[in-house]
Amino acid sequence: MAMHRLFVALRPPADTRARLLALMEGVEGARWQDDDQLHLTLRFIGEVDRHRANDIADALASIRVAPFDIALSGAGMFDRRGIIDTLWIGATPREPLAALHRKIDRACVAAGLPPEGRAYLPHVTVARFGRFGGDVAPFLARHAGFSAPPFRVDGFTLYESRTGHAGATYEAVAHYPTVSRPAEP
Repeated sequence: MAMHRLFVALRPPADTRARLLALMEGVEGARWQDDDQLHLTLRFIGEVDRHRANDIADALASIRVAPFDIALSGAGMFDRRGIIDTLWIGATPREPLAALHRKIDRACVAAGLPPEGRAYLPHVTVARFGRFGGDVAPFLARHAGFSAPPFRVDGFTLYESRTGHAGATYEAVAHYPTVSRPAEP
């Protein structure tokens, strides 16, 4: 049976993505994200079969959230066992994103997935590294004060990730708009 590699994310608007693309230089070994890859993950789902994918899509449709504004700001990195593997730009305020993440996580659990194990840190990945990353300190210092104008979050999207020769491509599977008057929790 075909498996689907899924995640739930927000897509920043084009002007915000252009600001991110303008940052992408000056780090040896960085595999910079292209415009189509720029997103803010709300919940990584991973490999599921078609039936589970449909259950997840249905569960996500039950989420009610009011529109809110966020801004991308600051820069950081993730490492695995001391080897840097990701450069990212953060998002503020964290709380509305964390609240939406929790709702999405609960919907995924209701659809049969295990709860998300990791702490949630909202960010947009701008670069990934293979085994050998260059010195990221200058990039982090240069962009520590990065900020983009706020934008309105008016929905979230379920994406499927497909890996090919040129890296991952992301296809929107379903979009879930916010509602102006959310139901009581």
